[in-house]
This record gives sequence, C-alpha cells and structure tokens, in this order.
Amino acid sequence: MEQEGGNGRLFFRGLQNRSHEKMKLRKRKSTLYLSPPNSSERSGDLLGENIYLVLFTIGLRICNCFLVQTSFVPDEYWQSLEVAHHMVFNYGYLTWEWTERLRGYTYPLIFASIYKILHLLGKDSVQLLFFCQLCSWFTWYCCTRTLTNTMETVLTIIALFYYPLEGSKSMNSVKYSSLVALAFIIRPTAVIPWIPLVFRHFWQEQKKLDLILYQFLPIGFITLSLSLIIDRVFFGQWTLVQYNFLKFNVLQNLGTFYGSHPWHWYFSQGFPAVLGTHLPFFIHGCFLAPKRSRILLVTVLWTLLIYSMLSHKEFRFIYPVLPFCMVFCGYSLNHLKTWKKPALSFLFLSNMLLAFYTGLVHQRGTLDVMTHIQELCYNNPNISSASVFIMMPCHSTPYYSHVHYPLPMRFLQCPPDLTGKSQYLDEADIFYLNPLNWLYREFHNDSTLPTHLIIFSILEEEISAFLISSSYERTAVFFHTHLPEGRTGSHIYVYERKLKRKLNRS
Repeated sequence: MEQEGGNGRLFFRGLQNRSHEKMKLRKRKSTLYLSPPNSSERSGDLLGENIYLVLFTIGLRICNCFLVQTSFVPDEYWQSLEVAHHMVFNYGYLTWEWTERLRGYTYPLIFASIYKILHLLGKDSVQLLFFCQLCSWFTWYCCTRTLTNTMETVLTIIALFYYPLEGSKSMNSVKYSSLVALAFIIRPTAVIPWIPLVFRHFWQEQKKLDLILYQFLPIGFITLSLSLIIDRVFFGQWTLVQYNFLKFNVLQNLGTFYGSHPWHWYFSQGFPAVLGTHLPFFIHGCFLAPKRSRILLVTVLWTLLIYSMLSHKEFRFIYPVLPFCMVFCGYSLNHLKTWKKPALSFLFLSNMLLAFYTGLVHQRGTLDVMTHIQELCYNNPNISSASVFIMMPCHSTPYYSHVHYPLPMRFLQCPPDLTGKSQYLDEADIFYLNPLNWLYREFHNDSTLPTHLIIFSILEEEISAFLISSSYERTAVFFHTHLPEGRTGSHIYVYERKLKRKLNRS
C-alpha cells in the first residue's frame, strides 16, 4: 500500500509539471499530500520525527521544569528524594513503608546516584540537588515530579512504542517486555494496564512457547534478581518488596487508612478530572478509532475497573493510561474539518491556564516554607540551637531533601495500624482532636519547645493561647492555596520563639 501511494504521488507530480502553464492547482498543507523526503531530508529526522520538533519538545519540557513550583502529593518527596538523601548523606527520614519493606530502593537509587556525584564534586547545594527533579518528564503538572507513577508512565509510553500493534514499524517484544518488567519492579501496580496487552500479544503469537521460554521468563528473572540484589544491599536481608506492596495495598487493602472513595469515583470524578477538556475529544475519538486501536480502549477501561475495586483512590494512580487516551483524542481532532482550528485553540488555552495555575499557584506554600527554613539554616549563625516542629497534616511538606542541613525537625506522624487495633488514632489525629491541650501536655517543660513552628493559618486561632504564653511571634507568611479544605489553610505561618524578649519581660 505504501509503495502504491508513492507511485501515485509521483505520477500526479508529473501531470502537474506538464500542465503547469495551463492550470494552477490549490496547494494543500496536509502532510498526506507532501512528496516523500529525499535522502538529504531524512538525515534531519530523529526517531522518526523532525529534529526541530524533537528539540522544541525538549525545550518545552525544560521550561516545564521551571514553571512547576507547587506540591502535588507527599510521595513525590517522601518516597524518592527523602530516601535518596538518606542513602547518600546518612540523615533524613524513612517512613513506615521502608521499615515494613513495602518499597524498593531501585527507584530512589537513581536520585541517590545523582546526589552522590554532586557530593563528590562538592556541588551538593540545594539548587543542584533538585537537578534530578528538573530532569524528569511527564505531562505539565506531573511530569517534573519524582513520583514512582511518573517513571511508571514514562516506561509505559516507551514500552507502547515497541509493542507489537498492527501498523507499528518499531515492534520489539524483548524491548517492550523489558520496560514493562522494569516498571513492575519500580511500582508493582504498573502491570495492571499491561495485562490485556500482554494477553493479546500471547494470543496472537504463533510461537507461544518460545515467547514464554526465551523472552518473558528470562527478562522477568533478570529484572527480579536485580531488584532482589539492590534491596538486599540496603535492607540487609532478602526482601521481595513487590509482594509486600501488593499484600498491603491490594490483598489487605490497608490503603483505606489514607482515605476511601466510592467505587464509581474514577468514572465520575477521577478520570474526567485527569482528562480535563480533552474528555469530549476522547469520547468522540472512541467512535472513530480503527479496529487495531480497540485494545488501547480495552486497556483504559480495564485499568479503571481494577483501580475502582480498591477503596483508596488518587488521580495519579490512573495517570499511566493518559497516553492511551491521547491516541483517541488524536483521532477526533484529525477527523474535524471546519472546527479543527477552534478545537485546537480551545484545548491549548484551557490547558495552558490550568497548567500555569496548578504549576505556579495552587499548593505552593509547602515548598516555599521549606525554602525559607533552608535559607535560615545557611544564613543564621545561631542555627545550631534551632529546631523546627511542623504542626500540619502528616507529610504536608518535604523534609531533609529540601533543607539539606541536619537541623532537628519533627512532624506529626501518621503510620497506619499494622496490629489490628480497634479505634486506632495516629499522632496527627490525636493532635487535631484538641490541639491546644496536646501542645500543653507535650511541651510541659519550656526547655523542650522548638524554636520554630510551622502551621496552616486555619490552626492559628485555636492555639493562639499557647503561642502567646510560649513567646512565639509570627515571622513569615506564605500563600498556599485558594481552595483550603479540612485541616489545610490558605496560608502557612512560621512562628519563631523570641527568648530574649521573654527574659527582658521577666
């Protein structure tokens, strides 16, 4: 078919040259009507795309890195950067997932390697330590975040490029299965979207036994062995973290400790929110997509159904299927005629506004306040006697990975109950039941009071008596969000204890 189309275009060009003086044909801008590039033009292509398009994409993502200055979820720091900081500099905080060996060191090892190189070069300033975060890629809001979901999605995109789909010129079973195996090692739930895809591949493969014996089994053995060795080195014992992860989150479903949603949440809220203004184009494209793309739609529905069976739900869990959805959005836009330009303008403007707001404004205070603490560490000569207590919902802010100084810090902890106790309350829950009484009971001796307190604005009035009696004064205010809810306030306050003033009064 491709050869036949090429001969037709050459024939058309010949007729056009011979009759150029007699008639003038309307020029078409579609790439379907462009002549095949010659050898000199092909040398400018990279990975099947124009090199200028690739360079533009790289430049866009570099700008993306600097234009995302907000926080999303705690895991982007506590399960990657904080762990890597602890691995290299021997101080930092490891959450309960690491003491229970639910997480593996394969993913944090990437950032730890960069940290170590910077440390050896004597360039481990806070700005350069975040270089690893700037080198990530993803969609605008999430692609620069060091979540395991980010790496899971990136590996899924690359693996899909090599997946044996009809019409694909880059299919490679070894490459795609290796990438899937690596994604599973980093985050075991990454296998969920690939179950229908791998099953389809196996069903259509003529040499099924060879596929299993010479590709799937060797790749699985090598990647799993590598994961076991890495975790053996850092945990000090043989640990299958993938099993522990699945046991906790799937078999025991203990993730409900961090919140639960109704079964339909992904269909009624999660999926529409992730797609945003692309949703109508996705639905339209589902009716236009060719038969060979139905497996991608099956994958999206399968993933949504599986995640809907779990009580704890988050937007980021279904992010790996977003690239699949964009295929159908592309079919929709390609089918539009008169309304194509207005549709493209609508998508660009609506997504740009949302991207800039979520990347530069919404939930930025928790990062700004840690930058403030880091500046205090490096600019205050009396920092050796300082300490910080973060009285906010558990894991609201980053930690030592953003301060990069062995400053005594504390936060309200919230590990789940792993013992089966009834009516279990974590430290954060107990604190918020009666913050004022908790503070007086916890700090009955003035010598144990921290020099700095970090709170959300919503808590200030409730603990004002403690702040006054303990000689705390507000020294900094940071905007956080226009949409405060629950225990989260619109601003973040930093209170500092003024000891000299208290002595003068006495």
